[in-house]
Amino acid sequence: MSAETKETQFRHVSYLWDNKKAAELEGDEVALLIYRSNLLGADLRLTNYGGGNTSCKVTAKDPLTGESTEVMWVKGSGGDLGTLKKSGLAALYTDRLRSLQQVYRGIQHEDEMVELFNHCIFDLQSKAPSIDTPLHGFLPFKHIDHLHPDAAIAIAAAKDGKRITQELFGGTIGWVEWQRPGFDLGLQLKRCLDEHPGIRGIMLGSHGLFTWGDTAYESYINTLEVIERCAAYIDEHTKKKIIFGGRQREALPAEQRQAQAAALIPVLRGYCSSNTSMIGHFTDDERVLQFINSKDLGRLAPMGTSCPDHFLRTKISPLVLEISPDADCSNPETLKETLDKQFSSYRQFYADYYNKCKHANSPAMRDANPVVILWPGVGMFTFAVNKQTARVAAEFYINAINVMRGAEAISQYTSLPAQEAFNIEYWLLEEAKLQRMPKPKSLSGRIALITGSAGGIGKAIAKKFADEGACVVINDNDAGRLAEAEQEFADKYGKDVYIAVQLDVTDSATIKNAISKANLSFGGIDIVVNCAGLSISKPIEEHTEADWDLLYDVLVKGQFLVTQLGIDIMRKQHKGGDVINIVSKNALVSGPNNAAYGSAKAAQLHLSRLNAAELGKDGIRVNVVNPDAVILDSKIWAGDWAAGRAKAYGISVEELPSFYARRTLLNEIILPEDIANACYLFVGGLMNKSTGNVLNVDGGIAMSFVR
Repeated sequence: MSAETKETQFRHVSYLWDNKKAAELEGDEVALLIYRSNLLGADLRLTNYGGGNTSCKVTAKDPLTGESTEVMWVKGSGGDLGTLKKSGLAALYTDRLRSLQQVYRGIQHEDEMVELFNHCIFDLQSKAPSIDTPLHGFLPFKHIDHLHPDAAIAIAAAKDGKRITQELFGGTIGWVEWQRPGFDLGLQLKRCLDEHPGIRGIMLGSHGLFTWGDTAYESYINTLEVIERCAAYIDEHTKKKIIFGGRQREALPAEQRQAQAAALIPVLRGYCSSNTSMIGHFTDDERVLQFINSKDLGRLAPMGTSCPDHFLRTKISPLVLEISPDADCSNPETLKETLDKQFSSYRQFYADYYNKCKHANSPAMRDANPVVILWPGVGMFTFAVNKQTARVAAEFYINAINVMRGAEAISQYTSLPAQEAFNIEYWLLEEAKLQRMPKPKSLSGRIALITGSAGGIGKAIAKKFADEGACVVINDNDAGRLAEAEQEFADKYGKDVYIAVQLDVTDSATIKNAISKANLSFGGIDIVVNCAGLSISKPIEEHTEADWDLLYDVLVKGQFLVTQLGIDIMRKQHKGGDVINIVSKNALVSGPNNAAYGSAKAAQLHLSRLNAAELGKDGIRVNVVNPDAVILDSKIWAGDWAAGRAKAYGISVEELPSFYARRTLLNEIILPEDIANACYLFVGGLMNKSTGNVLNVDGGIAMSFVR
């Protein structure tokens, strides 16, 4: 059968195999394993992000004996199939792994087997083996795929899943009841195959699917065919049934959903950040809307998810808001009583779940706040320690919705019992994995809006904050410059660290739009850096009224508007925050040809002091960084300002950098990164009890010393 025929055979999965590409890898089974894995991971209908694992068994020369031996290459702990490389594979002696059966003491002791996997490693440079390693090792097939496709899990989580699997596949797919992944489940898979020789795969109750083949291609095709049949079966039944019991309520129009979500998410973020500062994510995906607006929401949502990959990322169950979709969110105080009650109830529910299910050696209870929050009529919010984790949590809950929809279409959805869910969530091996994760960076969980951040000082600050773990909102009034900065940030940081939005600090509508996008993308704002600026250097007789208005609009009014709208979000979060104003040594030093600019900078400085005095009660710190003569990548110095300053000092433009350096006590040229480091000093955690301060970063100019 040709590739074209194969491709048209599939309607619910993507056939991506390229015979030419595969031919280039012929003879290298490990390379073909990686190729197959990447294809499977590229289609999220086949497996979710980070979920599933694949393997192949090859004959290799044993470096200790020189004899041929079978080696299993299997996806190691962590990582994602879609981006899997050889460095993400574990390589083990197959015979040694299987010989561990001789020392296995039973299911009560299976966790101790994980350390023994290390005694089976063939390639010492390979990835650490995962808990699923024996599931591949105890099956004899050369190539094996273990995936978590929504269509298969829908059958695996259905009340009649075993019967449906038997009838749908005519006995060619085996069935193993739910059991936590581990050594014993590997033995259960082997037993199922021994009892049903000739089957093409095994369905794991409430979990996922195992399929295999003698070659990488045979395994790939077998996997696609099984999942295609599952999906087609569900699709056929879905067309005959009212999904989720039908519609209970209408969703708000799209624009209104976005506006309501942007208004409420900072409030929700505040509640969810009661222990650790969280980053938010919002989606009003059609699948989410169908579920949250349905009659069955109240029955299905509390049941929680089934697949371990799902509830490890989404918690045992979501919080469903009891707030009208068109509620007035402009004043969160009107919603406080309802939200206080709902969050208190959820935290108590989670504590009760923990206390009821915990074991003597269970890890301490983790954050009791919800990860997934459903707002009927509007959409779904997810919160986690960083944007990627929050986004992936949303993706996994959509997977769970797909599973519930499919299971309800063909039978009745069943979730894991609370004790089984707890045993996965608080599994000591999962806890050990969490403890091995890198320590969060100092700005992890924080969101910063830096005005004028497409270049110069602003871009340096945004980069510094992103490097230290923050999510950043880069912006500029120059669309071309912003596009260049956006590409730079995309290349360096990826989509989960930044957003880019056009913003004019003199136009409150664009500021509100930028803040709304920050809310929808990340959940709110913790840090505002007022950095946008311009300079005009003229003798007083040459200054125009337009010059004066422009300087005061951008520097003073702009700082006021951005601060005013930014602290509104901070207050909704009840998390405190930081405002940093990039002012200038000119706020403190008098000089020629500088009346409008210098006085505007002085106004910025005093406005900062006034804000610090007013906002302390909210836990919002306001501090000032005073740069001087930061020329690199600055639009200010690309215009007439440089010529004006050179003229004022009787030197050429080319002499300005060295001139400014010579007049400092330290004889230093000031760079954008120097200002960024000063800003980080204020927000990095060491200055949390400091507000109303001025930090000069000018190389040392005695006239600008704060007296």
